[in-house]
Amino acid sequence: MNQMSNRIVVAGSTGNLGKRIVKTLLERGATVVALVRTGAGDEKVDGLKLLGAKVETLDVTDVNQVAEACAGADCMVSAVAGLRDVIVDGQKILLEAAIRAGVPRFIPSDFSTDFTGLPEGENRNFDLRREFHKVLDAAPIASTAIFNGAFAEILMYNIPVLDFKKKTVGYWDNPNHRLDFTTMDDTAAYTAAAALDPTTPQSLRIASFQITPTDLVKFASETFQTPWELVRMGTVEELRAQNKAARAANPEVENELYCRWQQGQYMQSMFSTEHASLENDQYPDLKWTKLEDVIKPRS
Repeated sequence: MNQMSNRIVVAGSTGNLGKRIVKTLLERGATVVALVRTGAGDEKVDGLKLLGAKVETLDVTDVNQVAEACAGADCMVSAVAGLRDVIVDGQKILLEAAIRAGVPRFIPSDFSTDFTGLPEGENRNFDLRREFHKVLDAAPIASTAIFNGAFAEILMYNIPVLDFKKKTVGYWDNPNHRLDFTTMDDTAAYTAAAALDPTTPQSLRIASFQITPTDLVKFASETFQTPWELVRMGTVEELRAQNKAARAANPEVENELYCRWQQGQYMQSMFSTEHASLENDQYPDLKWTKLEDVIKPRS
């Protein structure tokens, strides 16, 4: 790896993932410019400054202000979260600013299952990322999408794939389908390494670990020393129909980022695709979190 770049701009730097990316970049010796929306709380700004980042508080809708903050940067990393106003409209402003400032590389806020092989209309949040990519892919700037599957932390959120209340592992269609999980810290560390690497390809697929529902129920039974049950939740087609019906019946939550039917769409996507190969070895110095480090008995 030819690691020459060292001035990185991070948008969405006050968010959960964004702050981790800033921290890891600084640990790797980068100069980090953290873009912060005007009006952000002092606590968040002070936290970034304590890490050692140069904080630029600005109007993120003003392309000129953003471009000025990007001057001399080697890469912009977007870790923003939201719906159309952020993922499409907001990132267009970030992209235009980066181009105006002569930034050579852009890492968009994908950080998800690899949606490139999934059909449109199956996941609202992925469709927004896909819409932005149409602009990004045509822009005069190099870009790298990082696909990390699902954040591994969700395994502790009592989701259908790992239901702590019922002691069940749910699946759709195939109990031997591999699920991709990456912790937020691992995602941040990999993103930081990629941001500092001027040779990255257009997409990178990673996972802290891959596991099937069959193996997950065995792991849970052994870890918690009590029998867990593998439960078939139905087919992916049935889940798709349920999600579409729920979305149509609840238009009032269309602008909620993680509404219930969107959560169902994430389950649908997890069981509709998997990373056939991983680029985990792209940066050999990284250490990957293991499943047993994420799923632990609760005190």
